[in-house]
Amino acid sequence: MIISSVSLSNIRNFSKAHFEFSSHLTLIVGENARGKTNLLESVHMAVYGTGFRESRELELIMWDKPQGLVESIFYDNDAESLYQVELSQKENNRVEKRYFINKTHKSSNHYRANQTHAVLFAPQSLDIITRSPSRRRSYLDHVLSSIDLPYRTHLRNYENALRKRNKILEQHSNIQALKQELEFWNDYIVERASYITKKREDYIAFLNKHQAVDGRSFTIIYHKNECTHDLLERCFNKEQIIRKTFIGPQKDDFEVWQELPLKKNIHLYGSRSEQRIAIFWLALNEIKYVEQELNKKPILLLDDIFSELDEHNKKLVMHMISQCQTIITTTEPKLAQLAQMPEVVIEL
Repeated sequence: MIISSVSLSNIRNFSKAHFEFSSHLTLIVGENARGKTNLLESVHMAVYGTGFRESRELELIMWDKPQGLVESIFYDNDAESLYQVELSQKENNRVEKRYFINKTHKSSNHYRANQTHAVLFAPQSLDIITRSPSRRRSYLDHVLSSIDLPYRTHLRNYENALRKRNKILEQHSNIQALKQELEFWNDYIVERASYITKKREDYIAFLNKHQAVDGRSFTIIYHKNECTHDLLERCFNKEQIIRKTFIGPQKDDFEVWQELPLKKNIHLYGSRSEQRIAIFWLALNEIKYVEQELNKKPILLLDDIFSELDEHNKKLVMHMISQCQTIITTTEPKLAQLAQMPEVVIEL
């Protein structure tokens, strides 16, 4: 399944625009602040119904406009389908989204179930290496939620239950009454936490089976924080004091290690280039995982990743993207010379 074109109405800096993509490689070329990332984000919106940069969804709609629209054409075995994501500004800066396939209104879950997948490598992807554990958990949640709808449901239900359980801990005044009130929520979060942990564990095991990339080898150490009835019982006294759930997948973390050519913790000792290659290793394995689990080739979205790579690594990346439809933003027009495959160049 490939994306053929996207039409934008009042999205970011595009009031009205139409773009067509190659089934192999599309380069979006231009100086900074011309809208290259905005266009790439519109493809992400077409696939997932969400952007990848906004702190508020309202920012996706052009300033001072009440509505925005992303329309995209996808081909699957020569069959053409129209996908639409409509955004409307509501009270209190809230955004309502509506989804359509071939002009028929669909739920967000139905829309996603019928769409392809996209793998994103953007400057903020380095946050997986350089930022806090919450960023690494978000990475796992995004990958698994996009592939496994039950995971998304379990995660949402777990997070809602965790907030309710924490509220009970904050307000308790009687230990016996607290134990009784927590009994239901303990059962509820244990069941969902075990599903979340198992899926994260399985995905990391998959990554660790595919370690090699261009003479380098990477591995991941998973620091899981399990949530069981026994562990909740042991943490009960501490939870009374801190008035917050002390264990569970909301505290998970992982480390990325380079095994070859030299063993090192990439978070602490990796160069900027090594960290980028580690992130690209994750992206490549995400592609493999999607293909294994869903028998689909995702779209690869690369946002200005070449600025800190040497010529060898640029050629390596260009060689690796040949396996699926790829859309790249860059300020380097000569990048097309490295591609050695059919391409479309969009100049902004």
